[in-house]
Amino acid sequence: MRRTSQAIAYIAGLGLTLALTACSGSGEVSAGQASGNGLEKTTLKVGALPIPDPAALFIAKAKGFFKEEGLEVETSIIAGGAAALPKIKNGSLDISQTNYVSTFLAVSKGEKIKLIADAYQAAPNTFNLMVPKDSPIRTAADLKGKTVAVNTLTNIGTLAVTATLKVAGLKADDVTFKEYPFPEMGAALTQGQVDAAWVTEPFITATQSQFGFRKLADTMTGQTADLPIAGWMATDEFAKNNPKTLAAFQRALAKGQQLAANDRKEVEAIVPTYTSIKQETAAVITLGTFPTTLNETRLQRVADLMLEYGYLTGKLDVKTLLAGASTP
Repeated sequence: MRRTSQAIAYIAGLGLTLALTACSGSGEVSAGQASGNGLEKTTLKVGALPIPDPAALFIAKAKGFFKEEGLEVETSIIAGGAAALPKIKNGSLDISQTNYVSTFLAVSKGEKIKLIADAYQAAPNTFNLMVPKDSPIRTAADLKGKTVAVNTLTNIGTLAVTATLKVAGLKADDVTFKEYPFPEMGAALTQGQVDAAWVTEPFITATQSQFGFRKLADTMTGQTADLPIAGWMATDEFAKNNPKTLAAFQRALAKGQQLAANDRKEVEAIVPTYTSIKQETAAVITLGTFPTTLNETRLQRVADLMLEYGYLTGKLDVKTLLAGASTP
């Protein structure tokens, strides 16, 4: 998914202009000393989105966890999981943040990808349908015949909205989906170009503050409650050729993920260092959760939901995509 493919643009009127900075490591061990650890590579190029989801990566980098493993991690801002796929294939990135919908769609088309760690999971009010404050639309059922903005068609946004419509007795074709970058949805709604918009943080907070929009529905309930959203991927070839390096990366990242999962203050402190989200905004946005294990049962939910709603044409066995699993 390119759930946040336009999140690197600015949010008009709120001063969330992009000012991306890289976090510097603080460990004592240099990457050059890693040869003693038998690592196949000591410098990794890692892609991440400028949103809260990959906070653990930057926490681990700032606290020197990668250096402790003999790794030098060079971060690169990407537009989205789908956009990152060509970069890990051509080697300009070794590892990248991705979203599971984009990943499973790519795999269904023959791409060889391994998932190496989990990153982010939905929580209540992290992915909402929003409408103008004076809109006559009061429930999801009122969306019949209306136009809904999503940041990317045939992806997590349309999937989540479709699941929400089902509960209201509607189908996907009862609405018209229209693609807009997240930063442009506010204007689209106020100008009447769409009737509702599927919005995530920090744009939920932004549109409420700037335009007074109200929540129509939380799209992460029922079938989509606690839905896995984002993880970390590499090509199957990279995983096979760099097992020790990958294991070292996973160990360091896991330490960062533990901190993100257990201490919101760590997330609030790190997010403004690599995104355009200001400290005061980071303190109030609604965050999802940061899973500490890559669980095949949880991820299978996403693939099964995609199959149910026609995003996949056949059942996908997620277990085969986890690093360490053999490809059939």
